Amino acid sequence: MDAGVKPLFVRVAAAEADRLDRAAAATGQSKRKLVEGAVRSYLDEDGLVVGRASLNEAAPEVLTPGEAAAFLRVDEAALLLAAERGELPGRRIGDQWRFAKAALADWLRS
Repeated sequence: MDAGVKPLFVRVAAAEADRLDRAAAATGQSKRKLVEGAVRSYLDEDGLVVGRASLNEAAPEVLTPGEAAAFLRVDEAALLLAAERGELPGRRIGDQWRFAKAALADWLRS
């Protein structure tokens, strides 16, 4: 066995196995090469990737009270009370609060 090659045995539905056979015949590539290409195309270190969009969405820089509470792992009501008292970095926009994730992280470190 080649160094750096790991055996992989999987069962797939007959229809998908037939599709893989047809693709191998049509392209002249081995089934192994087709599967390796599919893995490279759709999986990376961060998880499943479709096209260029990762299914692991980046966290927003500006957080709602619920998101900020989850980030700090506190109750949302306690978070809003601390913000109202000026104990927590945040801004009121109309009747809604918003929190900069970086400011909350800095606040935690201080």
